[in-house]
Amino acid sequence: MSQDIDRALWGWEYKPGIVQARLVDASDGRQVLQMRVDLGVLQMELSGRPDGTRPHGFPTYLDYLRHQADLCQRAERAFKLTEEQCVEADREFVQYYHRRLCWLALRNFQRAIADADHTLAFMDFVRQYSPSEEYTLSHEQYRGFVLFHRTQAAAALALEKDDPERALDEIDQGLEKIRAFFAEHGLEERMEEDGMVRQLRRIDRDIRQLHGIETTLRERLAIAVANEDYETAARLRDALRRRGQQ
Repeated sequence: MSQDIDRALWGWEYKPGIVQARLVDASDGRQVLQMRVDLGVLQMELSGRPDGTRPHGFPTYLDYLRHQADLCQRAERAFKLTEEQCVEADREFVQYYHRRLCWLALRNFQRAIADADHTLAFMDFVRQYSPSEEYTLSHEQYRGFVLFHRTQAAAALALEKDDPERALDEIDQGLEKIRAFFAEHGLEERMEEDGMVRQLRRIDRDIRQLHGIETTLRERLAIAVANEDYETAARLRDALRRRGQQ
């Protein structure tokens, strides 16, 4: 059997600066996700861990580490990530990053959100159990980027479902989380200069103009609460509840 990957690359020229992804049928009938990279191709599973493994019998390495931390807590012992665990954690971070990029490129926003949520949860775990501030910061520096991807995907998914108000609310909630990230690092005054933030602001403006939306129900609720107009706030909460957004 030939061991080269010529057939996989035929007709799929690498284009620098562009995320190239595709879904293909594997020989055993399952579908896999492929990402074109310089000098080759990455192949990932659609669900679970992208490389298809079950670290120590768990669905993901994060699940395994959570189990280890829980065991230590039950034994009243402190848990800190070891050097080997940090290396394995980094492998999972990279795998989910690549797959998230592919889902965004393929406009599979639901899966992109799920992979972003996994990464954010892993970042939270690292922040709690990191062996050093340096290792924590090596991941925290990308939190804003992951939040940006998640917000983009959530807004796009809402638009696909013909719910522009929900899309605007997703952008607003995403920006609040990004603001908290900037504030935590003492950079809140520089937030509006950030390219990702500016792009989200542009998307927000485009949605409002296209759909003629000045304020969403959630925004009107926030205004009513700020003005202590509790009767109006109650009506708006009921409206949100009926939409399944409360």
